[in-house]
Amino acid sequence: MIYLDNSATTKPYKEVVDVYAAVASNFFGNPSSLHSLGMKAEGLMTESRNRIADLLNVKGIEIIFTSGGTEGNNIAIKGAARAKQKRGKHLITTQVEHASVEEAFGQLEQEGYEVSYLPVDQFGRVSTEQVEAEIRSDTTLISIIHVNNETGTIQPIEEIGKMLNRYPQIYFHVDHVQGISKVPLNFRQSRIDLCTCSAHKFHGMKGNGILFVREGIQVESLFQGGDQENGLRAGTENVAGIVGMAKALRMTKEQENNINYLVTLKEQFISQLQNVEGVWINSPAEFSAPHIVNFSIPGTKPEVIVQSLTAKEIYVSTKSACSSKLSAPSRVLLAMGFTNDRASSGIRVSLSFDTTAEEINQLITELEIIIPELLEVVHT
Repeated sequence: MIYLDNSATTKPYKEVVDVYAAVASNFFGNPSSLHSLGMKAEGLMTESRNRIADLLNVKGIEIIFTSGGTEGNNIAIKGAARAKQKRGKHLITTQVEHASVEEAFGQLEQEGYEVSYLPVDQFGRVSTEQVEAEIRSDTTLISIIHVNNETGTIQPIEEIGKMLNRYPQIYFHVDHVQGISKVPLNFRQSRIDLCTCSAHKFHGMKGNGILFVREGIQVESLFQGGDQENGLRAGTENVAGIVGMAKALRMTKEQENNINYLVTLKEQFISQLQNVEGVWINSPAEFSAPHIVNFSIPGTKPEVIVQSLTAKEIYVSTKSACSSKLSAPSRVLLAMGFTNDRASSGIRVSLSFDTTAEEINQLITELEIIIPELLEVVHT
């Protein structure tokens, strides 16, 4: 099996699965319970919170546990916007956000908020000047993805954050789901107020995530119930998943020294891919994460490519996993200025530190067989 869909989800580390099973079996008490079993569970959760905070160079009280990226994005965007609605109802984001961000803003628009969707250039990026030009006196929240989940484009988060130092009344939210462990980001230096991460993108278990909420930031809860997670996320915490997430983050952060390995692997793949007939590379050569390559084969159906590779036990995807079953063209590729045909035939390959050069060679070999056959059918 050759697994190249790591942006959709990563394979959990064996150590993470083991610790999850051990905690779920032996520390199953509710962390809100007052008896010793509950207090032991709470202790493990607190220890994990502090470890995660140390790894991210933030405070433990700034870490909110969620079920993943989608929930984190919704809490951050809706919660921050509603908490500041008396000051203003103008929000800023981009045209290339993850579906959970785009749809959260869409809901806020239905509630009477005004949203500015910034267009991107041919690389899929916005500029700091572009963001600042959109700011108004009633702007309360700016939300920008760090690493695009389809193309790997990296937004200038640090530069935007420095600019926002001049606008302390505006909250800055960053979707860091695809960037964590692959594209380093300093929350403090980037002046980030709210930041979303998801465990299953860095070899943790599905159903766990992190929302960084800078101390002093006001966010309205989306849930009514208990006062867990500083009152922001009611509901019993998934202690086993949280402990596993802390271990996964530590193990993955240790791999940051090997990012050059991913860069080399990606460059090898793109170099070989450029020699395959009918292929157009969509991921930008610059401002691009080391683990995502998006390309198109105009005139073909991407799902046919995916299924043909699946038959060979090679696993890739079309676009974001949350949107891959939709047949519409990629709105991210359309926003970058690509044609409808090119935006409708995108394929995403996403690497991990476990990916090998031999696996990339095997993928290229299969594409060199599959693509000409499909193009011949199209042209006959």
